[in-house]
Amino acid sequence: MRKPELASAIAERADLSKDKASQVLNVILDEITGSVSKGQDVSLIGFGSFTVRERAARTGKNPQTGQPLTIPASKTVAFKPGKALKDAVAK
Repeated sequence: MRKPELASAIAERADLSKDKASQVLNVILDEITGSVSKGQDVSLIGFGSFTVRERAARTGKNPQTGQPLTIPASKTVAFKPGKALKDAVAK
């Protein structure tokens, strides 16, 4: 399912226009993005949690030349599914 399809499903279930549902979806995604970019965790009970994880600097190798190189430290977003989502997928 892609974003427009999700907005259409929200519109049907919430009795909203597709434009309004799309706006609501955009606001939700913007708020999640904004919070996570500030380093805050976002927990949606039953669905899951978005957290920021730190990756330490490490040594890798260039696949073309085989030369060692340093991969710098970075931040990434992690998603941990909630129990209700895990149970729904397991059915």
